[in-house]
Amino acid sequence: MNSILRQLIFLAVLSGVPVLAWHFVFTPQNDRIESIHADMHARQSKIDSIDQLAASANDMNDVLEAGLRGIELIESKLPVEQDVESILEHIWSIARQHQLVVKSVKSELPVPAMVYMEQPLAVELEGPFTGFYAFLRELESLPRITRMFNLKLQHIDTLSGPLKHALPPGSVHAQFLLSIYFTTHQSDLELTAR
Repeated sequence: MNSILRQLIFLAVLSGVPVLAWHFVFTPQNDRIESIHADMHARQSKIDSIDQLAASANDMNDVLEAGLRGIELIESKLPVEQDVESILEHIWSIARQHQLVVKSVKSELPVPAMVYMEQPLAVELEGPFTGFYAFLRELESLPRITRMFNLKLQHIDTLSGPLKHALPPGSVHAQFLLSIYFTTHQSDLELTAR
């Protein structure tokens, strides 16, 4: 029986070696392989995101160049300080073309607006609404940068002041602030373009 018992013990040990090897060798090794694979996937995803950033950096250069072209376009619309008066004369001639009477223009102090200056003007106009509308459309299409705000419109029948002429139906009295943007020196435009 000793020999059978010995054979059974040997068979049990022989059967237990693969089970113990599976438990102590293969399972930890599989866990380690899975963690290495997970680490590789994480690193690969980081590399992919860096590749995407590198590709978008080229796109950003295109966006930056488009932005610089836009800035140059806007700067080309900024007159120098000496040209502001000629722009005003052009605006008032547009008003007269549309049968508007310029009642008053009060220049306020120029205001710094970023790198440029803003010249606000308090304006009062009277005339037919259709003329005022046409004036606004032409003002909008000017090649120079202007801004109109604080617009107040009133329906009127006669011109104010000493003239008191009758106006056609649908005439208005308009009060608004008109700002013209300009640069103080031509060299400002050259410096900001660089």
